[in-house]
Amino acid sequence: MLIAATVLTAAATPVAAKSLYAEPKYAAILLDAKSGEVLYSRQADAPRYPASITKVLTLYIAFEELSKGRMQMSDKIVMSRFATTQAPSKLGLKQGATITVEDAMNVIATKSANDIAVALAEHISGSEIAFASRMTSTARRLGMKSSTFVNATGLPDDRQLTTARDIATLSRAVLRDYPQYYPIFSQESVEYKGQEIESHNHLLGVLPGVDGIKTGYTAAAGFTLAASAKRNNQRLIAVVLGGPSRLARDNNITDLIDTGFYVMDRRAHGERITVAMNLAEPEDLSDGALETLVEQGSGDDSIHVNALPPVQAPPPLLARQQPKKSRGD
Repeated sequence: MLIAATVLTAAATPVAAKSLYAEPKYAAILLDAKSGEVLYSRQADAPRYPASITKVLTLYIAFEELSKGRMQMSDKIVMSRFATTQAPSKLGLKQGATITVEDAMNVIATKSANDIAVALAEHISGSEIAFASRMTSTARRLGMKSSTFVNATGLPDDRQLTTARDIATLSRAVLRDYPQYYPIFSQESVEYKGQEIESHNHLLGVLPGVDGIKTGYTAAAGFTLAASAKRNNQRLIAVVLGGPSRLARDNNITDLIDTGFYVMDRRAHGERITVAMNLAEPEDLSDGALETLVEQGSGDDSIHVNALPPVQAPPPLLARQQPKKSRGD
């Protein structure tokens, strides 16, 4: 049985669709959350920019603080000048304003607010630099062998690198270590001071079983998504990095998850099949249709300027220079 990739349409039907595999930034992995078995991978160990999926690790560390009693949901976070100067997406609080830890985590998980992510990092570690050092050491402890973090947001920095496999490892760690806090990633919207803030994850409430986790976008990283879905007491984690559009990314995640559950079901019936045998090669919108979508906005992420070039291979760490920051989702 071949599960065909969902056909995407824009204002005009694309004439010349191209394979998502042709996108140089593309990488993907699908795994069984319980066993850790990799069901499918493509460029899973290639270096990539994580964009706002970075905030999953930011929140993981916040979960650590909560679980150890070093931080409370009701604690007040004070907005520093540095936090308020972060590029969008942001909540827009002024210097000196406060936000509770609970509200901060909610808007980080849904709106992907960069100003609040930095404020939370400063609240925990005193500075974003110190927090980023903890992020990298935490990543290593979790088994994310190819990841380095220098900020809490995922805003462009050519030193901040990860892989699809590492993001899947992180996603699995959140589910394993902090199931009591995981529902923060399942919220389709949250309310903050009378304002309804919708999640950037458009698969929530749409793709059966999906209950997280986090989207991301920068021009350098492309459209990224770590997703988790549960059906019939089975849970899968799918990660796509470097998608050329939100729709292409979401469609690819949909195909991976649907095919993964199909394969696991057939395996339970004794069939020896793989995801690769049943997954149609993902197709992307034509360049013209994609350009139209970018001009109109993707619906969940900001358009970026002054961004980094696509990752080919990471240069030596000491030779890299931090670029100008650009807007984040």
